[in-house]
Amino acid sequence: MTNKISRRDFGRSAAAIAGLAALPTRALAAGNTIKIGFVTPQTGPLAVFAESDAFVLDQFRTALADGLEIAGKTYNIEIIIKDSQSSSNRASSVAQELILDDEVHLILATSTPDTTNPVADQAELNEVPCITNDTPWQPHFFGRQGDPATGFDWTFHFFWGLEDVISSYTGIWNQADTNKVVGALWPNDPDGNGWGHEELGFPPVLAAQGYTLVDPGRYQVLTDDFSAQISAFKAAGVEIVTGVVPPPDFATFWLQAAQQDFHPKVVTFGKALEFPQVISSLGERGADLSTEVWWSPAHPFSSGFSGQTSAELAAAYEEATGNPWTMPLGFKHSLFEVAIDALRRTEDPSDPASIRDAIAATDYASIVGPVNFQTGPVPNVSKTPLVGGQWRLEDGKPIIDIVENSDHPSIAKTGDVRLIQN
Repeated sequence: MTNKISRRDFGRSAAAIAGLAALPTRALAAGNTIKIGFVTPQTGPLAVFAESDAFVLDQFRTALADGLEIAGKTYNIEIIIKDSQSSSNRASSVAQELILDDEVHLILATSTPDTTNPVADQAELNEVPCITNDTPWQPHFFGRQGDPATGFDWTFHFFWGLEDVISSYTGIWNQADTNKVVGALWPNDPDGNGWGHEELGFPPVLAAQGYTLVDPGRYQVLTDDFSAQISAFKAAGVEIVTGVVPPPDFATFWLQAAQQDFHPKVVTFGKALEFPQVISSLGERGADLSTEVWWSPAHPFSSGFSGQTSAELAAAYEEATGNPWTMPLGFKHSLFEVAIDALRRTEDPSDPASIRDAIAATDYASIVGPVNFQTGPVPNVSKTPLVGGQWRLEDGKPIIDIVENSDHPSIAKTGDVRLIQN
């Protein structure tokens, strides 16, 4: 009689070869505590993404203090946090700790492919249910070598895609009077390689719309010298600059652009320019910079968990912390909303497959919009809406106006596109 090798046993053998940790075949203990692991970049260059973590976690811990009813039984909910330190290797390592040492029932991760991809890879390898967001779906899915014909078994993701950010950015640029020459500042990381991909990223769309792309090649994150890129942009007559970079890199680039007398008319960046803290740090040169807007107080969505509108959640955060709202606030809240909704619908929380199946069946109205993992564009991925925004300073305080909403007119515009004045 031939012994049947399970998927988990095969993963365990593969892990031994590859040097990755895998979870031995087991059923989770049928106690009265459900453990949720959460990996987030609380330190390092991506720490700005985690600023709202404590507020969101306090909200959910308070609301769940008396437990969560699942299949007629009340369970305690324990949330175990691990800091990725903005490192992919660290994210993978702490995901292993959550799976092997803490024996979590469900693992969550957020804030760029540097965090979501290695965590999801560990969850898939070890057959642990996993939900992630705050990474464009292509760098998350294809960055993990996903096959659209089959997808993944244990990992689920919701966010917008490159097609959405490209549409948002070009929607902003098409409203501006420029020569349509675009300089790209894309780093050598999963985001930069995804956004600059010759087939899936910006290049083919820009060419089709009559834009000239100036791409000096991938740079190394946290470089301290952008002189070569700035020189290339000036030589080509670039009037629009775009990229997807961490905040320290944009600050360095923008300072050196001023020092080298480079003054583009439009600057639209992902990652760095999504945060009011970054805009504040730039002083007057933070005005008129533009970016994508994944969530804001103006979004017409409410939390299915707390009942708060987007405006109410943002106001509660500002009152509690004294800090301005940020886009990750809505997505951190929605990540736990979706997780709790799935747990509520789980038939047997001691069975990982039961939690996985509940996640797969998700059809939920969250504070960032509908989440339904059956709707594509690839298996286990749900897209959320995206619009375009531009910063202005009001008595020194950064305010972001929604200036482009062609793909999602239900999210109202609050301003018009302006050329950079400094």
